[in-house]
Amino acid sequence: MKFPRKYALSEIAALIGAEMVGPEDFPVHGINEIHVVEPGDIVFVDHPKYYDKALQSAATIVLINKEVPCPAGKALLISDDPFRDFNQLTNHFQPFRPADATIDPSAIIGEGTVIQPNVVIGRGVQIGRNCRIHSNVVIQDRCILGDDVIVQSGTVIGSDAFYYKNRPDGYDRLISGGRAILEDGVEIGALCTIDRGVSGDTRIGAGSKLDNQVQVGHDTVLGRKCLVASQTGIAGCVVIEDEVTLWGQVGVISGIRIGKGAIVLAQAGISKSLEGGKTYFGSPAEEARFQMKQIAMLKQITKG
Repeated sequence: MKFPRKYALSEIAALIGAEMVGPEDFPVHGINEIHVVEPGDIVFVDHPKYYDKALQSAATIVLINKEVPCPAGKALLISDDPFRDFNQLTNHFQPFRPADATIDPSAIIGEGTVIQPNVVIGRGVQIGRNCRIHSNVVIQDRCILGDDVIVQSGTVIGSDAFYYKNRPDGYDRLISGGRAILEDGVEIGALCTIDRGVSGDTRIGAGSKLDNQVQVGHDTVLGRKCLVASQTGIAGCVVIEDEVTLWGQVGVISGIRIGKGAIVLAQAGISKSLEGGKTYFGSPAEEARFQMKQIAMLKQITKG
């Protein structure tokens, strides 16, 4: 998530009450999660296990809960609770505002697009040409739909990320300030949920088709010409390359990559990254040929 202008490190430190390490005028352009950070971004880290990863990332400002040596060319914001302060920044730059209209006047809707009754479209939404948005769809603030997109009834585009910190008094939600983007020719079935990014974008690539009741988690990137069948659940921060097929009720763990052209058969559970160009089956998912051999061997054993 980029800020509306470049800020000085001292301005951000004052906003969240953090101690700063670095020049007062060190430039700050936005906030992001570690997998999508760029120079000028703030990344937060609150566990020693991930200190090195954050400090060595592309982010040039690290919001951290311990004073550590600052890498060359970077700056630190030292806080007793980076998670809280990351939320504070999201709330400051992308505050929740109740809707004033069912279709916000700021939404841009392209020529030839049909919006059916009872659709809710939030602030800053952009919808391309010749789209069809069916009844009872919700498209949350700042989400983007390309041309020739179809969204079936009851689907939600841009819902909040399922991302929590476990605290003694309960779970604390990481506030979502990102977007969901559907590229040209995407079709989304009924009762699907496409979560927005926490600070970046969840993206569905051009020409991809999702069946009914599919969940796509925050910051996931689905490639071009993918097929995702009913009741599949994809967790956050997953990268699915082009022309992947996920059949019904597949479950995908967070933070993995599925290679181009992979086919995952129904009810598989994906717990690790998968190479492209192969067919997978089972839970945990393995190459289908291997799994079928295992099943055949087991049948032989039970017959004996």
